[in-house]
Amino acid sequence: MLVSEFERVKCPYCGEYTVLSIEPVAEDQRYVEDCSVCCRPMMVDVHVDEDGVPLVTVESENEA
Repeated sequence: MLVSEFERVKCPYCGEYTVLSIEPVAEDQRYVEDCSVCCRPMMVDVHVDEDGVPLVTVESENEA
């Protein structure tokens, strides 16, 4: 059974922290998710390292 991981990230728009649910997959991911505080769209990048640990970064859509 695969279990979601949770990652705390800082919104590039409002500066507030929000928690994202990250699905455990073997490959890198890139998708848009709205900030739970200000509702603006964040570009989410998930890079999976050699040990299978997801490294999450977010940026505004304008930066992408």
